[in-house]
Amino acid sequence: MSQAKRRRVLGIIATDATFERVPHRGAEVWMGKCLHCNAHLTVGLDGEPISRATIEHIVPRTAGGTDALENLGLACARCNQGKGSRHDARFHRDARVRELVDRLLQKRRDRWRDPGDPDSE
Repeated sequence: MSQAKRRRVLGIIATDATFERVPHRGAEVWMGKCLHCNAHLTVGLDGEPISRATIEHIVPRTAGGTDALENLGLACARCNQGKGSRHDARFHRDARVRELVDRLLQKRRDRWRDPGDPDSE
């Protein structure tokens, strides 16, 4: 994974209240939850995923979504791939897909933590 992607992952972690530093197999890591299914995700302190954590664009880039932290979350690869293949292409045509995106955006807002919060480190 590129340095830029690792920085982006760490930015998401800094703003997601489900992530906390915990000991894991003799090292300290970030442990949090998938934005979709709440499965545990493990990420090294350097931003390198240990589990199958992937960057999720909640509003798909194909629908005008950006790389702003408010539009990004971490998801397990299974959930992220499923959303991409089943929903992203239909975003503009399907009200149910827009409802899913709205729910994910709300979940992201509910999990939001100010990056300057001392509990984030």
